[in-house]
Formats: sequence, C-alpha cells, structure tokens
Amino acid sequence: MRLASWGADVLDVLLPAGCIACRTWIPGGRNAPLVCARCTSLLRTAPWPRCERCHYPRGTGRAESAGCFQCTDWSPSLTTARFAYVLAPPADDLVHALKYEGWPELASVMGDALARLRVSEPPSAGSRKVVVPVPTTEERMRSRGYNQAELLARRLAQVRDLPLYNALERPGARHSQTALTPAERRENVRSAFQAARDPAGPIQGAHVLLVDDVLTTGATASEAASVLAGMGAETVTLLTYGRALAEAPQKRR
Repeated sequence: MRLASWGADVLDVLLPAGCIACRTWIPGGRNAPLVCARCTSLLRTAPWPRCERCHYPRGTGRAESAGCFQCTDWSPSLTTARFAYVLAPPADDLVHALKYEGWPELASVMGDALARLRVSEPPSAGSRKVVVPVPTTEERMRSRGYNQAELLARRLAQVRDLPLYNALERPGARHSQTALTPAERRENVRSAFQAARDPAGPIQGAHVLLVDDVLTTGATASEAASVLAGMGAETVTLLTYGRALAEAPQKRR
C-alpha cells in the first residue's frame, strides 16, 4: 500500500492535474477534479428578476409587465429558455475547452449543471419530456470528433432519466456564429435544420428539452424549435450551460 501510495505521489508530481479553467495545479492526480474549487465558486448565475420566458435579467426598477427585448424576435415555437451560468470567466473557459480544446470529459460536469435547472412540467396531462441536442454539421463532427451539445444532452438525459433523440440534422455547412451580428446570426441559421431520417413519433406531443452549450441571441435555437414544432412537439425549452449577457466580461481569445 505504501509503495502504491508513493507511486501515486510521484505521478502526481510528474503529471500534475491542472484546472481546465485557470490551469492551477490540483492535487489528486488522475482522481483530481477537472475544475478547481476556486473556479467552481466563481461560476456566476444571473441576477433576479428575470424574464419569465428567457430568464434574461430584467434589472432593477422595471415593472414586471415590461417587455423583454432579448426574446421578442424568437420563434413562437421556442417556448422558454433556461441557462446555468453567465458566460463570463470561468464559465467561458469551460465552454471553450469542451468545444474547441478536446475536453469531452467536461460534459459530465457541465451536464450536471443543466440537470439542476428547474424546468416547468409539460402543459398537458400525459405528455412527456424528451431530450434533443442541437446538431452540428458533419464537417465540425469530423474536426472535433464529437458534438458538444450531444454530450451535454446525454449527461442530462442520464441524470434526469429521460429519453434522448437525435431528432434534428444540420445538413448545411454554415459560417460560425461567433463573430456575427444578431441579424447575421438569424440569416446564417435560416433553414439550417431539418428533421432526422428517423420517424418523428417520439417528438409528437412531447415537451422537448433542446440542449446546446451557449445561448447568445437565440437564433439557432429558434430555427431548431421551429422544426421540432413541425414534427409535433408541444413545447420546446432550451437548456444551455452558458448565456452571453451584455454586461458580462468575456476573455479575448
């Protein structure tokens, strides 16, 4: 036992585990968490009050009846949206690591945060919840090796014991949404999704939990929700790990 413990200590020194967000050394070697305690404590939720539909912070001194300009242009098919954390350090680091740096292991940590979000019950008695990831293109699947939204969706479905369906496809190779204006984002994803080849039966009459990593303008989710509504979805709730807020600082990459 002592020899094994000594060997683990040596490996911990030679191959130290670093926090994916801040790169700080974390003791524990292979058993060390992916995110350090400090960064976990810095993850920020959005303040209240929030828009009932999209949960964007309303600020203070505003009447509850005041309209929300963040979701006014969304498709009516996108019923509600919920997100775990504001897209600011260190949440943006984790999103970037999952999406671009080849850290699929982060999906468990981030998916657990989605599973903790409170989602309203289906509006009709007897209807059910199903999980659907926002699809990516074949080109991005080849370059990344996975769809980060699907990894998050699978973890959510596992924790909440819900069925998961890859009900959507994204055949068109569109430009990245990252540097586009809101209007350009809407145009970029227009008709970008279609129903998958599998029968749409599981979607018919369901409350769909649509999963993606980040919510920015809602253009992507609106297009996906419209297709799901055409497949018979009763309601669509978008769940994301992060949401970009106007006042939230993000790291330049």
